[in-house]
Amino acid sequence: MDGNGRWAKKRGLPRIKGHEQGAETVREITTFCANHPEIKVLTLYAFSTENWKRPKPEVEFLTRLLERYLKNELPVYMKEGVRFETIGDLKPFGEKLKKRINETKEATKNNKKLIQVLALNYGGRDEIVRAANKACQRGVELKESNFDDFLDVPGLGDVDILVRTGGEMRLSNFLLWRSAYAELFFTNTLWPDFSPKEMEEIIYEFYKRERRFGGI
Repeated sequence: MDGNGRWAKKRGLPRIKGHEQGAETVREITTFCANHPEIKVLTLYAFSTENWKRPKPEVEFLTRLLERYLKNELPVYMKEGVRFETIGDLKPFGEKLKKRINETKEATKNNKKLIQVLALNYGGRDEIVRAANKACQRGVELKESNFDDFLDVPGLGDVDILVRTGGEMRLSNFLLWRSAYAELFFTNTLWPDFSPKEMEEIIYEFYKRERRFGGI
C-alpha cells in the first residue's frame, strides 16, 4: 500500500493525513473483497521491518492509527464476515496494541467470508528465517510440502494477484515464499486513491493472463 506520504505532500498536508486516508482505502478494499465471490484472502503490507527507520513521531502515529483502526473496524469485520489475522513479528509493538490485535483476532475467528491479513513488522526474508528456526526447534526437516506449516499463518495458500500501488516496481520483501507464481500488477495510483473500481480492473486483467506455473 504505497504512496500515503506522497498523496499528502501533493495536497500540502502532513504525512499523517495520507496515512489516515490510506486507512479509509483499506476499509473500502476490504469490503469490496469480502463481497467478491472468488476472493478468500486479502493481505495488506501495513508496516515493514524497515519502517522502524522512519522518524519516531511518524512510527508512533502509525501504531496509534492501527490501534484506532482495529477498534473502529470491528463492527465492519463482523458485518462483512471478515476474519482478522496478522503476519510478522509482533514482539516490538506495545502491549496495548498487541492486546487490541489479539482481541480482534479472537472476536472475528469464526467469520467466513474473507480473511484479512495485516503484515505488521513484516519482512518476507524474516518470515522465511523464522519459519526455518521453528522447524529446527521442533526437529522437523523442511520441505516444500511442509514449509507452509511454519509460516506465520499456515494455510493461507499461494498468492494469485500481487498489487503494488504508488508507481514503484519492486516486491520490497513482501510474501516472498507465497508469491513464487503470483501475477504482478504495478499501478501509479497512490494508495489513498486506489479504488474498488481499479481493483476490479486488475482482476479482469488477471483472468486474461495465461498461468503456466513453469509448464508449457
